[in-house]
Order: sequence, then C-alpha cells, then structure tokens
Amino acid sequence: MRKTLSALMLAAMCGLAAPAWAEEAPAAAAVEAAATAEAAAPAEAAPAEAAPAEAAAAPAEEAKPTPPVFNEGNVAWMLVSTAFVLLMSLPGLALFYGGMVRQKNMLSTLTQTFAIFCLIGVLWCVYGYSVAFSGTGPFFGTLDKMFLKGVVYDANGFFTATATFSKGVVIPELLFAVFQMTFACITVALIAGAYAERMKFKAVLIFSVVWFTLSYLPMAHMVWWWAGPDAYTSLDQVDSLNATAGYLWQLGALDFAGGTVVHINAGVAGLVAAIIVGKRSGYGKTSMAPHSLTMSMIGASLLWFGWFGFNAGSNLEANGYAVLAFANTAFATAAAGIAWFFAEWILKGKPSLLGIISGAIAGLVGITPACGFVGINGALVIGLVCGVVCFFSVAYLKKVLGYDDALDAFGVHAVGGIIGAILTGVFVDPAKGGVGVYNNWVELTAGYSSAQIMIQVKAVLIAIVWSAVVSAVTLLALKFTVGLRVTEEQESEGLDVAEHGEKAYN
Repeated sequence: MRKTLSALMLAAMCGLAAPAWAEEAPAAAAVEAAATAEAAAPAEAAPAEAAPAEAAAAPAEEAKPTPPVFNEGNVAWMLVSTAFVLLMSLPGLALFYGGMVRQKNMLSTLTQTFAIFCLIGVLWCVYGYSVAFSGTGPFFGTLDKMFLKGVVYDANGFFTATATFSKGVVIPELLFAVFQMTFACITVALIAGAYAERMKFKAVLIFSVVWFTLSYLPMAHMVWWWAGPDAYTSLDQVDSLNATAGYLWQLGALDFAGGTVVHINAGVAGLVAAIIVGKRSGYGKTSMAPHSLTMSMIGASLLWFGWFGFNAGSNLEANGYAVLAFANTAFATAAAGIAWFFAEWILKGKPSLLGIISGAIAGLVGITPACGFVGINGALVIGLVCGVVCFFSVAYLKKVLGYDDALDAFGVHAVGGIIGAILTGVFVDPAKGGVGVYNNWVELTAGYSSAQIMIQVKAVLIAIVWSAVVSAVTLLALKFTVGLRVTEEQESEGLDVAEHGEKAYN
C-alpha cells in the first residue's frame, strides 16, 4: 500500500508537460499586436487607445469543471477483484464451512452464510460505509455518507473519485465502496464457523448486526481511514493530516488487506461465541466428523482463488504492488498447506485432506496483512509458521482449553491473523526483502525501524480486546433476552429442518 517515487515523478512530469514558451507565446503575440496598432493609429485618436486596455482588463471566461480521469486498467482490475471477493463468500466460504458440518446442518450453514452476506450488504449501503470511511474521528466516522450520499456523483454531476495509494491516481468511490462491502460481509460470516450447529437463526442475525456496527466498522475506520496521498503536499501538514486518520493508522500499524480488521476481529468473536453459546450436545462423545470433505475442498479452492482479489485488489491499482501481493498470496498459501500437512503426518501418522486445506486457509489468513509489504522470502516464512502453529492450535490447544470452536474460526483466523500481523512488522524490513515503511507521504522515502514490531503488537492487542468486549456484551445480552441456542431436541434433529424446514439432501 505504500508507493515508490514513481507516482510522484509521474505527477511532476505531467506538470512539466506544458513548457514555459507555450504560455509566453500568446503574451508575446499580444505585445506585438499592440505595438502594431499603436504605430498605425493617428495621434489625435487618443480615446481609442482605451479600448485595448479595457479588453485586457476584461475577466477571462470561467473554466468549466472537468471530470476526474480514471485509469481503465485500474477500474477493470478493481471490478474483477470485487467479484473475486464475493466468490470467496458465495459459494467459497459457504461450501468450505458446509462440508465440515454434519449432514443435518449443511443447509443451515449455507443459509447463515448467504443471509449474513445479504444483510450486511444492505447495512453497508445504509450506514456502514459512512461510519467506516468518513469523518475525522479516530474510532468512528460520521453518517454524512448514509445511503452512499455523494459517493456516486460529485457536485458537478461527475462520478465521484477517491484516492488510491499513488499521488494523482483515483478510482470511482462507488467501486471502492462496493469492494469494501464484500470485506465486511465475509468478515461477519466467518464468525459463524465457531457457533455452527447450535445457535438460533434469530440470534445469529441480531448478533451479526450489532457486531458489524460496533466491532467491524470501528476497526475498519481505525486501520484504513486516512486523508489520502494527494492531501499531503508539505511536511508542515503531516501531523495535522495524520490526526484526522483512524487511530491505528495514526500509530503507523500496517495491515494491507485485513489481518486485524477481518481475521483477528472475526476469530476472537468466534472464540467468545463458542464459549458463551456452549458446546454442541454430545461434543467429545459422539462423532461430529465432516459430512462432505469434497464440498470443503471445493470451497477451500474457491477461497484461495477469490483471495487474490481480496489481497491484490487491496492495492486499489493494477501495478507492481498488486503483483507482489498476488505472488505472496500464492506462495504463502502453498507453504502453509504443506506445513500443516507434514506436521499432521508426523504427529498423527496420516496426512489428511482436511489438514492440507485448513493449512492453506491458515496461510491465506497469515499473509493477508503482509502481502503488499513483504518479499517472497517473508511470505514463505509467514506461511510455514502459520501452517504449523495453526495446526497445533486446532489439534491441541482447543482440547486443552475445552472450548467447542466447531469449524475453527479462532484456531485458524485469529491465530493466523495474529502471526501474520506481527510478522509483517518483521519482514517489511528492506533488509529482509520487504518494501519498507514510509514516514510521510510528501518525500515518499522508505525506511524501517524495529519499533514497527511493537506497533503491530499494539494493533493486535487492540483488535483482540475490542472484538472480545463487543462480542461478549452482545452475546450475553442475547442470551438473557431472545436466547442463543436451539433446544436440545432441535439440535438433535438438525438445524436444517428445525430452523428452516428444509433439507440439503432429499
């Protein structure tokens, strides 16, 4: 997300495109014409000499507003990336989660994912985008952009432009808003993996609305909201402009595509939900094996495919940084998949399909905050570490602590997100192949300090605490009002029939 001097040089070149003589030529012609007219006019015609002076004093015609210029390649790339992220949720996440539950809860899992996506999509349009991406407060935006007011057209009737991460480069703000909508939708849907197979559908929807409003939106604002590169024109402005950004942006936290906003945020909410909702009936005593690993493998593959839009699309431009994010997403994911695969093979005796696809998802999670900041070597290390650590989290930590995170939302997303976020601060170092950190957006010179690691740790801790508090308060309120769990009889029958009156398979 940080750009090199190329954008600044390009802007400078554009500014030099009209040479000085191009402006001087009309002036010289005017002087010459005036001299000719003065020589030809009779001496007694003095009053006529006032005419050229009056013409010169006449105000120039008011310049007409011009529409913003959008690079068609960038717009096309962002349209594709947005569709890719939608594919991650529907059908990617739906099939990945659906295949891992028991057959009697397959339809329920699919319905939860689809319904959450639609619900959050509407709320994003109504107020979500405005709260996340407007204002000057450190934690929340304003309601000035409710119903995407001013996001589609500007005051001149042109499509509204919003900045990318290069000076002078813009995309339609409506495109950015829809792209970010897909992030919000999948984040809330991720949490469902923790409470799968036992939570009331009514409680699922209410919790989704409250958590989206009080946890996702402020985290997105804290991490990703800032004035944009074009606002930074002199060093004197840096501090005042930084003060209008989100809190974690002000701290200098790096999160390219959502390690804190998406994965830690959702994973911690999943852990809290698993604890407060409670274990599934028969957990640890009866078999709860996935009913269709074929479906889960298809879902995981679609997630990997769509994740290229998630990560590389977060660059907002089709340039070298998008390529870097794309490549890191490919290599880190492969490294994590194989790391989990072999760890399981060594410690449990057999490598499993569920293991390698879970490892791949862990790698996708881990590289998300780092993908545009680290080099290929850093991506491989992040992938390997995430694969092994997430395997231990799922296979052993969950048993030791005794919580029932049904589809491992915490073990994969929170743990992988924490690893990726912290290691971003390590491998962004140019000496380790990273792109470096920009101290300001005026000089555009990259540097690095080991203090970045502690900034990343602080961002992680804030994400954990914020999500945990919002989740716990919301779930406890629901527990003592509408209730969280279906009855034991309904759980035994399966949520497909009990909650939706349908079956996935007839």
